[in-house]
Amino acid sequence: MKTLRFVLGDQLYRRVASLSDLDPEHDVVLMVEVREEATYVRHHKQKIAFLFSAMRHFAAELLQEGIAVDYVRLDDRGNSGSFTGELKRAIARHGPHRIVMTEPGEWRVWQMMQDWREDISPSVEIREDNRFLCSRAEFEAWAGDRSSLLMEAFYRQMRRRTGWLMDGDEPTGGQWNYDPENRKRLPKTISPPDRVVFPPDAVTRECIALVAKEFGDHFGSLDGFAWPVTRRDALKALGRFLKDGLPTFGDYQDAMHQGAPFLYHSLISPMLNAGLLTPEEVCEAAERAFRDGKAPLNCVEGFVRQILGWREYVRGLYWARMPDYAETNALDAHRDLPWFYWSAETEMNCLHQCISETRDHAYAHHIQRLMVLGNFALLAGIEPRQVEEWYLIVYADAFDWVELPNVHGMVLWADGGVLGSKPYAASGAYIDRMSDYCGNCAFDVKRKAGEEACPFNYLYWDFLIRNAERLKGNPRLTMPYRTLGRMGNERRAEIRADAERFLGSLDPRRLEDTQAATPVRVTPSSRPTCKGRNASSRSHTSSRRRAEN
Repeated sequence: MKTLRFVLGDQLYRRVASLSDLDPEHDVVLMVEVREEATYVRHHKQKIAFLFSAMRHFAAELLQEGIAVDYVRLDDRGNSGSFTGELKRAIARHGPHRIVMTEPGEWRVWQMMQDWREDISPSVEIREDNRFLCSRAEFEAWAGDRSSLLMEAFYRQMRRRTGWLMDGDEPTGGQWNYDPENRKRLPKTISPPDRVVFPPDAVTRECIALVAKEFGDHFGSLDGFAWPVTRRDALKALGRFLKDGLPTFGDYQDAMHQGAPFLYHSLISPMLNAGLLTPEEVCEAAERAFRDGKAPLNCVEGFVRQILGWREYVRGLYWARMPDYAETNALDAHRDLPWFYWSAETEMNCLHQCISETRDHAYAHHIQRLMVLGNFALLAGIEPRQVEEWYLIVYADAFDWVELPNVHGMVLWADGGVLGSKPYAASGAYIDRMSDYCGNCAFDVKRKAGEEACPFNYLYWDFLIRNAERLKGNPRLTMPYRTLGRMGNERRAEIRADAERFLGSLDPRRLEDTQAATPVRVTPSSRPTCKGRNASSRSHTSSRRRAEN
């Protein structure tokens, strides 16, 4: 009996469920590059090139094993442009007795698969995704009827179940979580290791050229593409991180530094999410580094928590709460996403740095995503759907199952506290404490009011004022609301006026509404430190003037 085994572009794992009982004598593996998947949001150019190249390399490895692979390239004649169209064409070509696939990572594709079960002959078998440590059923059993699904309890259960960083029934070192030790600012005397780069081979160069031709109007740069696209290279990247990054990762995992986008981070999440690495081998390698005395406990625990804790948790939450989860908007946020999220044309240096690095690398680390880019969106009251679409577009590791809960719940608190007990709102003081961005900014992080003040400062208090009815009863916000309560009416009015002036100056154009494929770039060395110059020149409409000159 011939089986058609449909492997999606983020399931590049040789032992993925759909391939587990493959019969090389009779079965055919189907893999497809389709325009619909590259454009349902306008994905970063590097993200598309990474996935296409990784898919082509994976297909070549299957062929070397003697496995029949039906691989449809984006520019192949007759490509229908959709999963459904290519599945039907493959059925017509091969006449299989059954079709086997692994459950997808997106609700959108899951709905497609349910339609295939109803509409397509022969039978469609959808198998549980075995690339995760916690199944959907296990997470739902843990979640039960809990009103709040905070990650820490889930993480501790997963530690007990796996035995990682455990000594018997107790956590190694006597603590479950070493996060308080992992909040150091990067000293000037330390130079982080260089990013390990993987120069594009012929296959990757071909994919880069294809993306430049077919998706040239998408966000991001293809220059300097350096992602691993094979399992062998993904393992090399992991090994380099374990040696050079992990021993200091924990200390500086929350730090941000101008001109150093990667610091001590692993950069393995695109490979994990595409199937080139498994969470088991990554966590076990990190624990071995600790047991062998090559990395301290706070660094290893912080790293393992990101994978065993957050990664598994957000995936479980996504499937347990979709599709209704995506529809909530607890803080009633409706402002349009500002244009500078696409262009990086803002004189707020922290945002300029993070967006520029995102554009250039399809990457920013978790604190940049949460406490700069996400914090601004939260404070400004930007509509969740627009923010979520942006995050899904711009990062190489972004798939709906991981992006949506992180942004909807953690960044924007749009779920009303299902994921996080309080909104992650902060003033400019946090960014100044954890980075060197503020020293090169046009705004003064020490000022609280007026056009020269850091916008995060008055936007923070404006956020609390706007959302007082929803948030003032939150026990984790008692102190800031107590401080707000001591402010007089005049100070409150000043905060609201500053916020309205600044937010009213933002340009809400969308990426598809402009032909500016190459945004104006402002290098750190050319950015003025202008705390004493005329503040009127810092209006965010000034990006238009710079583009015209």
